[in-house]
Amino acid sequence: MSFELTDEQALTREAVRQFADTAVAPLAAEIDRDHRAPLENLPAMAELGLFGMIVPEDLGGSGAGSLSYIIAVEELARRCATHAVIVEAHSSLCCWPILTYGSPQQRQAYLPDLAAGAKIGAFALTEPAAGTDAASLTTSAKREGDQWVLNGQKVFITNGGFADVFVVLARTDPEAPSAKGISAFIVEGQSAGLTVGDPERKLGIRGSSTTPLIFSDLRLPSDALLGQEGQGFGIAMSTLDGGRTGIAAQALGIAQGAYEAAVAYAQERVQFGKPIARLQAIQWMIADMATDLEAGRLLCYQAADREERGLDFAVQASMAKLFCAQMAVRVASTAIQVLGGIGYTESYPVERAYRDAKITEIYEGTNEVQRLVIAKSQLR
Repeated sequence: MSFELTDEQALTREAVRQFADTAVAPLAAEIDRDHRAPLENLPAMAELGLFGMIVPEDLGGSGAGSLSYIIAVEELARRCATHAVIVEAHSSLCCWPILTYGSPQQRQAYLPDLAAGAKIGAFALTEPAAGTDAASLTTSAKREGDQWVLNGQKVFITNGGFADVFVVLARTDPEAPSAKGISAFIVEGQSAGLTVGDPERKLGIRGSSTTPLIFSDLRLPSDALLGQEGQGFGIAMSTLDGGRTGIAAQALGIAQGAYEAAVAYAQERVQFGKPIARLQAIQWMIADMATDLEAGRLLCYQAADREERGLDFAVQASMAKLFCAQMAVRVASTAIQVLGGIGYTESYPVERAYRDAKITEIYEGTNEVQRLVIAKSQLR
């Protein structure tokens, strides 16, 4: 790896890698097979500080910074993408908007528990008819006295089945043009009027609790508004910028795990009287995978480094997510090819990596959305 890490960042990688190897890897196949969330690992993840890495120390986190956080997500995904996306959705999509847009009272009320892992966060934007076209969402929040009344439905909510805190986007001004009438709210998971649907059964990241949410006359106090009224769409888009770097790191970790499995197998598998790693066809596959990983890591770390230094990073995040997502699918596919028939079975983790990789091309902005962001930046 050419990106030079600080001692603290290197220690983060070592600690999370050890945890992933000892506590995450043994559970990965089981939760994938059973489509269940790895709730038994959440306390250990909290103890390791994985839920508070982007939260400052005065609010209960470690203030480790964007790059250390990205490294942690990568290392979790190397062994299990489900564990990685639990941390990513909690941190990038719930903690970050509260930290960035919340009032001092909101930050004090929510972030210490979120950082400690005593509460888990989630982000609710997508609706049945509002995916990439997020500005067309129809979930509504109407003022009634000193309260807001929330009605509507969300879908594909990561951590939905067990989250304690949701950042929810809703339309507060039906007369305003699309995005201008949207606001953000903090909704507690046990609120009356909130129904959490059954988790989706998915191609990949099967242990991730991905649920619909239904709001039926859910009453919120006036101080549940996050940021200013009408600011919600901007909050959502800036939140997704950081989230895209997290998904790039998830894709990177998935690819790294598949690559390592392919290299180990190639050195052990003997055909034609020698390990297949000595065959040029296999060597070229390994060379391409290694090159892809190096390029993806540099893009991903560059975006995180820019964010950490307070520089604009939206375009770099889109580039990292676009490249790493496509790269993860490509590397996982090549890893299966290296293993041959056995790679197509559940005996090795590469088939799971292939299934897990696909979602990184879709959520938090599809490949096509990332291309739009990148192209607009180049054509200004």
